[in-house]
Amino acid sequence: MDFDPDEVQGALRKAWSLSTASQWTADNPAAGQCNVTALLIHDLFGGDLLKTPLPQGDHFYNRIEGRRYDFTACQFDQPIAYMDVPANRADAELGATNGQLAELRAAFEYHIGDWQPLEPQ
Repeated sequence: MDFDPDEVQGALRKAWSLSTASQWTADNPAAGQCNVTALLIHDLFGGDLLKTPLPQGDHFYNRIEGRRYDFTACQFDQPIAYMDVPANRADAELGATNGQLAELRAAFEYHIGDWQPLEPQ
């Protein structure tokens, strides 16, 4: 699977649910999704796991090929003052269960297909 940030963001928005994070709402589908999303993106595309401490706890995201990707930043009302603290899987797993990760992966893989170009006939 090639990494296309726009395709990834679109598939994630469709894949997030109450099954992937207990803070999810229809009005703010990215709420609480940072841990599970950062883990999934790391599993699928590699790169680094990063975090920034926020008043409500650590916020997780990714760096791929030297560029920061925070697919859940839209959950916040204010811009994030990123610190890009290196994180590891164990850090991120504290805020996501294996079940949530499995749910997100299955839904993401289903929805990423929505973005595949049609094959010429």
